[in-house]
Amino acid sequence: MKAINEVLGNKNTFLAVLQENITAVLNEDNDQTIQEIEIRLNELQQELLQHVNAKADYQKVADEIYRLRDLKQNILTENAEREGKRKRIEEMMKFIHDQPVELQEYDEQLVRRLIEKITVFDEKLTVEFKSGVEFDVKI
Repeated sequence: MKAINEVLGNKNTFLAVLQENITAVLNEDNDQTIQEIEIRLNELQQELLQHVNAKADYQKVADEIYRLRDLKQNILTENAEREGKRKRIEEMMKFIHDQPVELQEYDEQLVRRLIEKITVFDEKLTVEFKSGVEFDVKI
């Protein structure tokens, strides 16, 4: 609760950090790369057809097609993960903005909604919010 209340107490600072996180997440856009990969895949597929029709060796072309398909899939996965992170950050920003006062009692649903994990050290707790922000609480 200390970590959540600390965030609520420093609402403006924390919202600014979250906004920076959203900007950083959105700046990692890979849409252009996916388009370039798709163009290259189309070119390679045409080349593959030419090699097959000419009964020429097409292994290099096929290998490049497989490599680009894997690369495209990895980029799509990264985009989906980034979108999920952006949504979590936006949800946390909305919660912080809408919350008028510090919390007085423990709320299990709120903790599960906001906090990803808590790491316990001898002298502190590190609270990692689902938005990716970490906060240290001294014990």
